[in-house]
Amino acid sequence: MDTGIVLTALFVAFNCGLLGVFLMLRKMAMVGDAISHSVLPGIVIAYLISGSRASFPMLIGAAIMGVLTTVLIEFLTKKARLQNDAAIGISFTWLFAIGVILIAVFTKGGIDLDQECVLYGDLAFVPLDKVIVDGNLYLGPKALWNQIPVFVIIVLTLVFGFRGWQVTTFNPDFALSLGINVSKWHYVLMSLVSLVSVMAFEAVGAILVVGFMIIPPATAYLMSGKLIPLLFITMIIASISVIAGCYLAIYYNGSFAGGMIVVAGIIFIVVWAIKAVIDRWRRVANRTAYENRAESISA
Repeated sequence: MDTGIVLTALFVAFNCGLLGVFLMLRKMAMVGDAISHSVLPGIVIAYLISGSRASFPMLIGAAIMGVLTTVLIEFLTKKARLQNDAAIGISFTWLFAIGVILIAVFTKGGIDLDQECVLYGDLAFVPLDKVIVDGNLYLGPKALWNQIPVFVIIVLTLVFGFRGWQVTTFNPDFALSLGINVSKWHYVLMSLVSLVSVMAFEAVGAILVVGFMIIPPATAYLMSGKLIPLLFITMIIASISVIAGCYLAIYYNGSFAGGMIVVAGIIFIVVWAIKAVIDRWRRVANRTAYENRAESISA
């Protein structure tokens, strides 16, 4: 198993999972899905303007489209008075469809762009794009070095703004009463989600980004309702999903992204089943204790 693939997937999982905790707690889990899909027209337009398939112009185009998606969702929610899920559905399907049409039109001229690379990516090719210094010093795949700065930014933002994140997530009305700018924290979160989606699409595709933004945080939420434990449990679950998913993909000669999400889903089902059994046992124990107390009082 290639170390570069594992490390790249781990940092993607950490970046997505940490932000996914806040998206889940704010009931905005599918915003990550919207942004991950809506970057496609930005990529195509960036290519048409720059005439190059280099990563930097495409990342700029995708980043702009990610921010536009966030603004569009906010507009439809606040101005058009649509429910959040409807606004998300309209935004990302419309923008993604525009991207598909642009590709269909301009690939007739021989442009090598494919919407599937945005959706699925291919971790198996990550080691081919290398970072080499002084001609022979190999520092790892380029995708990995794209993810590390994003991880540092997210961690620093969480550490230095933890109080703001916590209050605006669990009790935005209380945050407003304290004079905290709730909108500022919302757009900081959306900007980070856009950054993560854009930086990850080339290596891993939208499917893995969405999967790690939703499944590990949801699994962690079954185990704890406190923010700090949620963040650490999410990272542990994401790590297990990446490593076990890689072995699963190698064993069955399948997709790395598919193997990781399958493992994450299995972990969720197992944790949910265990929690259901424990909750049922507690209800039975509490009912039995109540009945015993009632009998002793009547006696």
